Formats: sequence, C-alpha cells, structure tokens
Amino acid sequence: MEITFLGTGTSQGIPLIGCTCEVCLSKDNKDKRLRSSVLVSVENKNLMIDAGPDFRQQMLREKITQLDAVLLTHEHKDHIGGLDDVRAYNYIQKKAMDIYAEKRVNELLQSRDFAYVVERKDYPGIPQMQFKNITEEQFMINGIKIIPVRGLHMSLPVLGFRINKFAYITDMNYISTEERNKLRGLDVLVINALRRKKHVSHFNLEEALEVIEDTKPGRSYLTHMSHQLGFHKTFKNELPSSVSPAYDGLKISII
Repeated sequence: MEITFLGTGTSQGIPLIGCTCEVCLSKDNKDKRLRSSVLVSVENKNLMIDAGPDFRQQMLREKITQLDAVLLTHEHKDHIGGLDDVRAYNYIQKKAMDIYAEKRVNELLQSRDFAYVVERKDYPGIPQMQFKNITEEQFMINGIKIIPVRGLHMSLPVLGFRINKFAYITDMNYISTEERNKLRGLDVLVINALRRKKHVSHFNLEEALEVIEDTKPGRSYLTHMSHQLGFHKTFKNELPSSVSPAYDGLKISII
C-alpha cells in the first residue's frame, strides 16, 4: 500500500489569501498546503479520500492517470469542491466514477452541489458519478475492505476510514471509545491537528496527540494543519519521534 498526501492544509489552504504572516510567505514548499486529501494505492487500485477544490491541481501534480473510487468524509466544500473534475477519468476509463459517502452527503451532492449531474444526464461533458451510500458498517471496493470510523465535527457526524493497517481521520474533534477501538493495531494513523489553541470543531495539537497516545499506531502523521502551527521545519521538531507533520506530495509505504 502506498499513501500519497495530496493536500494537508485547512479549508483555506496555506498560504491564506491576503495573509502576510511568515508561514504564508515562506519559500519552503513544505509550508505550502492545498486542501486536505489523500490517495490510497492498494492492490492496483487508486482510492481517493475527499476531493476538495484543489483536486485538479493535485491530480496533475502527482500524474494520476487512474482513479477507481472517491470516498467522502463529509459534505463541506473543502472536501467535495473538486468533484466536477472526475469527468477527466470518465473519459479515460469510459465509466462513471463511484462516489462512496453517507446517504445524507450523497443526497446533498445530488440536490445542491452537483444537481446538474443528475438533472441533465444527456448534457455533453458533465461528470458522470455513481453515488453509493455507505453507513458505519464495513464495506468492500473491488475486494478491498473499508472500515468507516465515526466521529464528530462539532455536531456534524463525519467519517474516517481504515484500510488494512492504515487509517485516515480528518475534521474531527471527538471520537468515542468504541470508534477509537477501530484505530488500534495500525501501522499508520493520519489525523487532523488544526492548531495549538482549542477549536470548536477540530482536534487541536494536544487532542490529536492524545488520540495517538491512546491508540498507539506505529507511525502517525498530522494533516489539516493551519498556518498557526508555524514552519514545517521547526514544528516537526516539537513532536514525539513517531509523529510527523505530513506535507503535500509526501508518499509513505505500508507493507
């Protein structure tokens, strides 16, 4: 299994529009963060978790010519805003893109954000999407077992996903003990850590490290990070040896 970090920033990305802080002005590419998303390459399949507004740029940067499915954690625009660009893969692969999400999320996609996809199926050039409803129960994609992990984004129910010994958690600020049990025995955990100060809907750094300490994965990577955490090169030295801040373009392998 190979994991590619497509984006590791917050809903505004880094640099923020109009911000003149040192991090947003940094020349270090590891301080430039697109909206959070990962590509999971396993058993010759490419599964993408979330497709935010930077989807096209991320796919071009990583030269991704095959995409088998998109899994969505929730319906916020920074996680769904790039879905229109699946039409490139419709053309290449000659089929609709499978979109896996909770029923609530799929209904919003079809009635609000991408209503034109279902209303004008005969219109040339629109993306083709096959909406597949999932719950908290495990499911399969082409023989690959996916285990959803329930959490809360303030009061909004969101999902993370475990695939083999890898799990991806974003936009959460609460995970129950029962759901944390799904995160035990991992080789790699990716988890959101927005900033140091407490936040109403995201884990801050202290809270993310507490989940890591509780679940004890082999390695952990932080994502969905804001400019408030500082420069990558200095922030990484503040963390435990088994924890690293992810950065855009980072690839890790899990045997």
